[in-house]
Amino acid sequence: MRVMQFDSYGGPEVLVAADVSRPQPGPGEVRIRAEAISVGHAQTQMRRDVFPAPMWRPVFPVVLGGDVVGRITGVGGDVTGVRVGDRVGAFTLYGAYAEEVVVDAATLVPVPESVDAAEAAVLPGTGLIAGGVLRTALLRKGDTVLVHAAAGGIGHLAVQLAKAAGASLVVATAGSASKRDFALSLGADVAVDYRRADWAGEVRSATGGRGVDVVLESIGGDVVEQGLDLLAPGGRLVFYGSSAAELAVPTVPLMKLIGLRYVAGFALSAWRGGRPDEYREVLDDLTSRLLDGRLRSAVHARLPLTDAARAHELVESRAHPGRVVLIPGLD
Repeated sequence: MRVMQFDSYGGPEVLVAADVSRPQPGPGEVRIRAEAISVGHAQTQMRRDVFPAPMWRPVFPVVLGGDVVGRITGVGGDVTGVRVGDRVGAFTLYGAYAEEVVVDAATLVPVPESVDAAEAAVLPGTGLIAGGVLRTALLRKGDTVLVHAAAGGIGHLAVQLAKAAGASLVVATAGSASKRDFALSLGADVAVDYRRADWAGEVRSATGGRGVDVVLESIGGDVVEQGLDLLAPGGRLVFYGSSAAELAVPTVPLMKLIGLRYVAGFALSAWRGGRPDEYREVLDDLTSRLLDGRLRSAVHARLPLTDAARAHELVESRAHPGRVVLIPGLD
């Protein structure tokens, strides 16, 4: 079985092909033959050893994780509700860059037959994160929302879901004119360049000086404090990533919160375990929207599994809108 792995940290070139034994599912696990594997910014951080999350404890050689869509080819003991041949998706921290991957059966999501595999790869992880951060932000109809990295794999979904939930104003940030145009095409009302020194002033102007009710924060660094300052009284910032600051995860000065501002953190695994009913509601809504076209899952590039290094180069360039997806067997 072919995998893409690395045995030392470094640039995209450390990702190399290898042939390994087919994995066998243990109790509570299933094996999936992959149709599509999404490549996210977090995986590029893992490859460079700058991923800030404490659950990242790799043992070399490493096969990176991600969102996987495919068919079940093996079922371990104590697994019920699914069988060989079912089309499913899963997010896994390890093992996704492979023709077949073993995952925890409890994390499986059903994938409709009619949905393109690369587009459906938002269901196990990125789409659920987008929906989950909005639920965690307690988004209400009429709220104003600031979405950072709004043309990215999660951000472009969050823009659409925020508008669908009744946000009165969605302000998107992105680093290029083409990506800002992309965010506007998905329903954002205003798009700004967060790399400009006065970006926060542009956001405040867009809200008539009031500030925003919700900030979806995945950038890190100084952008976090600037986002806090933009919150209107009662506003909520949800932190779910640190793509720019990386290991230098920002701290929150408590004095920034006395203006009746709230901060919450989000992780998919914590949300799935702690709020399972909400998790299922969001999953059902995402699936319905994909099926009837109300949610656009933008795929910028479909590359062979063996082009994982190229996929990482694309993601790190930050030049593309939407997602990059690996397709086993494409070559």
